[in-house]
Amino acid sequence: MSKKLLLLQLFAVFCLCIMPLHSVCAQEKSGGLSKGEVLYAPAYSHIYSINGDRLFQLTVTLSIRNIDMKHGITIVAVDYYDSQGKLLKHYIQQEVELDPLKSLRFVVPQLDKTGGSGASFIVKWQADRFVNSPIVESIMIGTQSQQGVSFVSRAKEIY
Repeated sequence: MSKKLLLLQLFAVFCLCIMPLHSVCAQEKSGGLSKGEVLYAPAYSHIYSINGDRLFQLTVTLSIRNIDMKHGITIVAVDYYDSQGKLLKHYIQQEVELDPLKSLRFVVPQLDKTGGSGASFIVKWQADRFVNSPIVESIMIGTQSQQGVSFVSRAKEIY
């Protein structure tokens, strides 16, 4: 047997051994399973209307939902930042256990302008086993002069 053929066979065996491992890891991540994440959630404390010179104040609700039906998760941090990236508030001072299917909410009142139109939350969570990643969303709602505005932003994992 030639060296080329032997090397090719070894490479094929190596690929067959490694590919399933990669596939399992990708499934855990792409299937939403994780042991923890750092999540970025946009939060608009106001938006602009009428040519960008008029503010429309919004109430922001950050919703954290443990969608795993069997296992709890631990919320490690919920931090609120302004448009310039300055930390405004730590919403929790100690870790919070979130049982299966339980949810938490944190509210930024409508009259709180400190975050600005580019405000955000950073949410850190962890678990002792692979679980379904929680759904983290910020919900913005406001009413003004018989007009109502509401929209949702879903958090994105950051590294």
